[in-house]
Amino acid sequence: MHAPIARRRLIVAASLTAIALALPAAQAHADYPERDVKIIVPFPAGGTADIAARVVAAELGKSWNKSVVVDNKAGAGGNVGTAEAARATADGYTLLMGTVSTHAINQSVYSKLPYDPVKDFVPVTLVIPVPNILELNPKFADKHGIRTVADLIKYLKANPNSVNMASTGNGTSTHLSGELFQTMTGTQMTHVPYKGSSPALTDVMGGSADLIFDNLPSSMGYIKGGKLRPLAVTTTARSPALPDVPTMAEAGVKGYEASSWFGLLAPAGTPPAIVEKIQRDVAAALQQAPVRAQLQAQGATPSGNTPTQFKQFMAQETVKWAEVVKTSGAKVD
Repeated sequence: MHAPIARRRLIVAASLTAIALALPAAQAHADYPERDVKIIVPFPAGGTADIAARVVAAELGKSWNKSVVVDNKAGAGGNVGTAEAARATADGYTLLMGTVSTHAINQSVYSKLPYDPVKDFVPVTLVIPVPNILELNPKFADKHGIRTVADLIKYLKANPNSVNMASTGNGTSTHLSGELFQTMTGTQMTHVPYKGSSPALTDVMGGSADLIFDNLPSSMGYIKGGKLRPLAVTTTARSPALPDVPTMAEAGVKGYEASSWFGLLAPAGTPPAIVEKIQRDVAAALQQAPVRAQLQAQGATPSGNTPTQFKQFMAQETVKWAEVVKTSGAKVD
């Protein structure tokens, strides 16, 4: 047999063997998911991360005909649940509802993290970006005649450190939104961190804390019910869900901008075919009219971008929030 012919036959045989070996793996990915999937939420139930995860879980459960379970693992500004997700098997059956805190802020705020936000995860898709909103306990606001951001600034300057500012945890966007506000207005408040939005809002409405810069979706129902008084949104444009509430810049704090976001990530090493399938199915779910209407009514904007776009977005957000942390001086040991 001539050498060139023998070589060609060897190449063909090797190619066929490689294809045969790849078929089971490809088939396994095509059949994903074959069992229940878990989405870890690193904050308590009731917050915006939880809301986003449950909307996604419900829609994926329908399209996959499998249970998609939301598992709340709160603690340390989202670090506890995020670290657990980072350690999970990279097979697509454990996902994380990551946040601006866990994947853009915490590395600048905490001296040491139990996970690497870049190396330990692969981006899947941005689910929703949302504004934060400065809101007060109505009784506190009425007692001190605070109807606008200007009123609040005046009161804070006359009474430094007398106002308790709740947040959803050290290093979260709700914390840093408040820190940025104080830096830009020359005011001082007492920061009271909680383990999530639900306990923080409970105390603001109950009067144990006076105000909060919360994610809009988790506060919307309480605002509509008159239990919280909104003064301004933290984005550069007004929220269509609350068109009468001004932006912070419109309210007099020029140049102020701070917002939150929530997106799905998978443990590093998750097969690209599975990541792509999850992204496609989440994006399709977010385009459904009832889902879009549900999220928009709560002040959220459905996204569903590609893994590459989400990766680039998180890199930009990390740089932006590092500057905010530097300016505010916020640190957690």
